[in-house]
Amino acid sequence: MLAKRRQSRERSAMRRWGILFLMAMATPVAALAAPPVALGIFDGWGAFRDPATPRCYALAAPAATVGRPQVKAYASVGYWPKSRIRGQFYVRLSKTRARDRELRLTIGSRRFILTGNGAHGWASDARMDAAIVAAMRSAPSMSVESGTPDGRAIADTYRLRGAATAIDAAALGCARLR
Repeated sequence: MLAKRRQSRERSAMRRWGILFLMAMATPVAALAAPPVALGIFDGWGAFRDPATPRCYALAAPAATVGRPQVKAYASVGYWPKSRIRGQFYVRLSKTRARDRELRLTIGSRRFILTGNGAHGWASDARMDAAIVAAMRSAPSMSVESGTPDGRAIADTYRLRGAATAIDAAALGCARLR
């Protein structure tokens, strides 16, 4: 009876050590899959740093969408210091766009024709990225318009209050990374 208790205690101790060992081994994996770090929230725009990639970005959800969204839409301006990419504009539309439909971004009085596929859109080059970010800094809102394969409208509208601050926070968040 005494021997059975000792064996039971030894098994319990081995299980505890086994669990602790597995937790210790999982910790580096959890650190690699760490969630993005919030750099700040600025009137509906957020700035984040993703240490695993590394990258920083400012992003926002649309304030208004025409019709029922198929996916969660957002607009972002990203920084990938190791790839030397700065201020790259990206938008995910609320619906999938038809291939033959133009993707138009309107910021104040400026209009940009974006490239992309499906529900994704981006500037055609770094010069357009810079022009979009400059326009975002001085306008109250922006909208992205196109059409779906079945002829319905896609129109996602974003408020730009706080966008400039979030973009600057994202740029600063990755400034030391090279």
